[in-house]
Amino acid sequence: MNYRISNSLRFAVIAMFFFALTPRSGAQTATSPQAAAPIDLTGYWVSLVTDNWTYRVVTPPKGDYLYLPLNAEARRVADAWDPTKDEAGGEQCKGYGPLGVMRMPTRLHITWQDEKTLKIETDTGTQTRLLHFGPPEAPTGSRTWQGYSVAEWQLPGSGRGRGGQRAQSGTGTLKVTTTQMRPGYIHKNGVPFSENAVLTEYFTIVSDRGATYLIDTLMLEDPKYLTQSFVRSAQFKKQADAAGWDPIPCSAK
Repeated sequence: MNYRISNSLRFAVIAMFFFALTPRSGAQTATSPQAAAPIDLTGYWVSLVTDNWTYRVVTPPKGDYLYLPLNAEARRVADAWDPTKDEAGGEQCKGYGPLGVMRMPTRLHITWQDEKTLKIETDTGTQTRLLHFGPPEAPTGSRTWQGYSVAEWQLPGSGRGRGGQRAQSGTGTLKVTTTQMRPGYIHKNGVPFSENAVLTEYFTIVSDRGATYLIDTLMLEDPKYLTQSFVRSAQFKKQADAAGWDPIPCSAK
């Protein structure tokens, strides 16, 4: 699933990150979120593993968490990781929360479940994410691996650059805020996040040399285990159809 990515697209990814974190205003229309979508995220996408290969493609060994902003308690929990215990307890999906699964080698199938809900399905871990537009609802029922995600369209501010002469960005960004997640792992080797963690994502579209790419910038905040925000990105290339779609269940190892 690893494709060569051009320098212009790399530059666009960096530009999209700073663009996404900059507040902006945009008049919201009275149409449904689906009809008002400034970018089209639907279709099949395949991940491009262009960084942190040893953490994303294979499960790193216990205790391998160098350069992660962990506090002492997080390191203690990570050092006690036992994948056999996770499997026996039915918690083999602890590493497949939204942060983890979006950075694994995977394929996405994105559709509109209804005019106010985007659905993201992954073949790795067979996870389903629902991105809800509109006011957040009060929590009901048990927490889930994917939590509860609130989505909103953001329009670009005036004077923003496109981040590369050849790479072209879309005309907007999808911001997603996810809470109510079950406690899980940042990396599959037991590096933890807590039930109070908040994941913020910014989805953008970039076109480069005839191909279309989806960029997901992820920022996890968790005062219980992190000393600062944990920021990463994931890139996906659009596919023509479902070729290669191969559902694989979660694995703790």
